[in-house]
Amino acid sequence: MAQQFDAKRLSHAYIISAPTREEGLCEARRLAAAAVCDDPLHAPCGQCRACRKADANIHPDIITVERLTDDKGKKKREIIVDQVRDMNSDACILPNEASRKVYIIDEADTMNLAAQNAALKLLEEPPAGAVFLLCVTNPLKLLDTVRSRCVEINFAGDADEQDEESIKLASAYLKAVASGDLAALCRWCTAGDAMDIRAASDFCLAVSTLIADILTHRRKNPGLSTGELVRINALMEKCGSYLKVNTGVKHIFGLLAVDSIAGGGK
Repeated sequence: MAQQFDAKRLSHAYIISAPTREEGLCEARRLAAAAVCDDPLHAPCGQCRACRKADANIHPDIITVERLTDDKGKKKREIIVDQVRDMNSDACILPNEASRKVYIIDEADTMNLAAQNAALKLLEEPPAGAVFLLCVTNPLKLLDTVRSRCVEINFAGDADEQDEESIKLASAYLKAVASGDLAALCRWCTAGDAMDIRAASDFCLAVSTLIADILTHRRKNPGLSTGELVRINALMEKCGSYLKVNTGVKHIFGLLAVDSIAGGGK
């Protein structure tokens, strides 16, 4: 049986991270159906008029925002700020049929910086009754301030076991940083620099996911301030971008050993 939600307790914003665009959209549409379902205690019920409209992609209160196309029908590279502003204006208008309006932002990780900053303002002060679903394949492309204001849902598929190992490593890393013991952190980084680039990328993503969970109070904070968590998330984003251009893992963990603890540690 498909997972159901208590629609009364849905957050105003989610980041839906999936291996492929199609998987992310599928989950976003199911969550959107839950938000407009006529049976909030068993949402999405799949039987009511609202669910049937959502399934047919014709519900007037479920709006998809995606990259625009050029005059040749080719999708543009980014979601631009004007699209986010238009979404903001539309969100202030009352829903047509449901109690909520749901905005699915397809490939939200293609929003340019101006668009993300506009989205941040929208997420900080969301219009009443609006729900925003940000579909991504790489959440590290989103600003950490955007991520911290959303509930993050990660659909890992067959990689669950690998992700769990990455989360354990991420947790150990954050504990080492929180200790302020530079020598202990250096030992941890030296032990970790034997992993391959894929595993290192998974580790960076796991740290950012763990930080998002800590900031939304879904996981216990090892003792780091909000400022420290934001700074470390930015460091993970930098390391992730370096790994994409095949920077050596030893260099990445060397950077972590030097920059993870502000002020040089104990």
